[in-house]
Amino acid sequence: MKAMSKAAHGATTVALALVLTLAAAAVCAAEPASPVGVWKTIDDETGQAKSLVEIREQNGQLHGRIVKLFNPSKPNPGCDRCEGDKHGAPITGLEILWGLKKKGDEWTGGKVLDPQNGKVYDAKLALAEQGRKLNLRGFIGFSLLGRSQTWLREADPAAAPAAPAAP
Repeated sequence: MKAMSKAAHGATTVALALVLTLAAAAVCAAEPASPVGVWKTIDDETGQAKSLVEIREQNGQLHGRIVKLFNPSKPNPGCDRCEGDKHGAPITGLEILWGLKKKGDEWTGGKVLDPQNGKVYDAKLALAEQGRKLNLRGFIGFSLLGRSQTWLREADPAAAPAAPAAP
C-alpha cells in the first residue's frame, strides 16, 4: 500500500474531526433538555442566591425539594407559615414542587410552595438557554395572576449537601 501524502493525511484528519463534531452536535440536539437536577434559586427582591433545589422525576411527574439554604435567618429554620403536615417542618429537605407533568415544551399542572409565606400556588415551568435556566411561574387560577422566578442550573450539584428525605 502506498504511503499517504501529508496533504491527504491532513485533509482526512480535518474531515474526520468535522464528522465527529457534527455527530456530537446531532446527539446533543436530539437529547431533550430536562429540569431534573439541582437549581440555584434567586431572591426576587435582592437578586442574591437563596437556596438549592433538587428536582427529580417520579412516575412521570417532577418533584423538587430544598437541599440547601444560603444565609438562613436562623439555624435549621422551619416552615412556620405552612399548613398541614408541612407546618414547622425543616425548610431544608422540604418538598416545594410537586405534580408537574410534561406538556410540549413546558411542565404544567403542578404546585409550588413558597416557604416564606406558607402559600401553595399552581405552577408551571420551562427551560431556557439550552437548559441552563429554568423559568418557574407560580400563580392562582390564571397564569397572568402570579409571579415568576428564574433559577440557574447548579454547575456542581455534588457540592450540594444531601438533605433529609421528605416525609
